[in-house]
Amino acid sequence: MIPVNYGDEAEQMFLGEYQHTLDAKGRITIPAKLREGLGDKFIVTKGLDNCLFLYPLDEWRVLEEKLRTLPFTRKDVRAFVRFFFSGASDCEADRQGRIVLPAGLREYARIDKEVIIVGVGSRVEVWAKELWENYLQDAGDSYVEIAEKLDELGF
Repeated sequence: MIPVNYGDEAEQMFLGEYQHTLDAKGRITIPAKLREGLGDKFIVTKGLDNCLFLYPLDEWRVLEEKLRTLPFTRKDVRAFVRFFFSGASDCEADRQGRIVLPAGLREYARIDKEVIIVGVGSRVEVWAKELWENYLQDAGDSYVEIAEKLDELGF
């Protein structure tokens, strides 16, 4: 994580965009700035928009607790929790900062060679390069509209 100073306070968050390549063994290198915040062990799971989410263990525990409070009697809640947890796997980087992305997660995220690793506040996302570029194009086209909706929510 990168320390960001807000006046007297310093908060840790994941920031930035990094391009890497999947090797023949299904490994990617996590950039040092991001790896430091993820810790020795962390969780990788299916994210939204066909990317992968990487969470430090403390952030994963917070998320897990929030998901536990949702009403499991609702079909949509059960479906999301199953989707989210069934793809989860613990990871540990080797000395070179590489992690193995499980085959099922690579397939879900359509990762075959080029990847983009993005710091997104409390988590890291891993994208297939093509999907990231498509996402940026779509999001860029609606950036102002998204900002207006956030304003309506009091952001």
